[in-house]
Amino acid sequence: MKVAIIISIFLLTPLAVITMFRKYKIAKTVGTVIMAYLIGILLSFVLGFTDFLSAGDAASLHKIQQYLRDISVLLGIPLILFSSDFKLWTRSLPKTMVALVAGVVAVFLAVLISFFLFKDSGIPTVDKVASMMAGFYTGAAMNFFALGNNILKVDESVILLTYTSEMLIVFPFILFLTAGGYKLFRWMLPFKDETLVVDENSPKGVVLRDVEYYDGMFSLKVFPKTMIGFLLSLCILAVGAGLSLLITGGLNDLVVILTITTLSICASFNKKIRSLPRTFELGMFFILIFSVIVASQFDISQFGSSALNIFLFVLTITMITIALLLIFCRIFKISGDLFSVTIIGLTCSPPFIPPIVSAMGNRKVLISGITIGLVGYAIGTYFGVAVFYLLRLF
Repeated sequence: MKVAIIISIFLLTPLAVITMFRKYKIAKTVGTVIMAYLIGILLSFVLGFTDFLSAGDAASLHKIQQYLRDISVLLGIPLILFSSDFKLWTRSLPKTMVALVAGVVAVFLAVLISFFLFKDSGIPTVDKVASMMAGFYTGAAMNFFALGNNILKVDESVILLTYTSEMLIVFPFILFLTAGGYKLFRWMLPFKDETLVVDENSPKGVVLRDVEYYDGMFSLKVFPKTMIGFLLSLCILAVGAGLSLLITGGLNDLVVILTITTLSICASFNKKIRSLPRTFELGMFFILIFSVIVASQFDISQFGSSALNIFLFVLTITMITIALLLIFCRIFKISGDLFSVTIIGLTCSPPFIPPIVSAMGNRKVLISGITIGLVGYAIGTYFGVAVFYLLRLF
């Protein structure tokens, strides 16, 4: 019964968040994903500091969290991509690739510098922690846990401390960006005029400043067409799962997500699919489920005074990465908005791109940010392993 209550919160939170987003100006400023994240963190305190769940229920909840987290991303990404005009991205492809390479180089140099600064600080298996962070800041949590649990065999307590430190540092940075911090980077870096998003299904002449537009989403005129997009997303997911089974003999996350992304981008070239109303918003609904689930796994109880060095290590990597990427973007004349989605795409993964895009009101960088994040998914584990063997030389 208690597990069912928690699952209900996961599924109902997006509805509550969307309602607040539509009605309150402050909610638009904060962004839907950040609100879902805040609710998830509050839920993590309930789960972490009370006896609300027994050990058996906690284990069951963990399995359900993992399933819902994965399926929500796999359904959300196609729906978000359907409404994107891929031709806008192809015109900015060179800059996107430059931003991606600059981001990876910035992460590599930041990890290398931080390793030498902290290698005698007493952090257990500091080379492995550095390698996990290299994987995290290119391929996000998926690669971080793949490296820590499956490849490098890092102690569970060290993994949790590192993950908690990362959340304590990056989450405020996301809040800063969505609350208007992106304007600082527009000032520091070249930026073209903001792209205004016009919704074809809104009254004629209405120009929307928000990427997310939920009004009329459940009307009889709009909802059936949106469900066509949902069914198409399910079909693409089925193809991705089938291809993964054919190639690897199992459900490989990397194969599945690259397949659905490729097919979704191809589908977006079809004007009828691209014009399906509110597919982006329905995709965001699933991303909000993902956000509240990920945040509910936050475990502040793991963070004590003994973890200070790990926290400082992660903070140093983060600050050097941001500083170096800013320098590279200035050299290669990359815009402030592309910088913002690059740093978030690499450190936080594709699901965190839409709220940043929504806050900036610049939909042109949506696919660029998601693409950078997906490439990070693909290279993160390999990059982390390569960094590990390099650091072993020292």
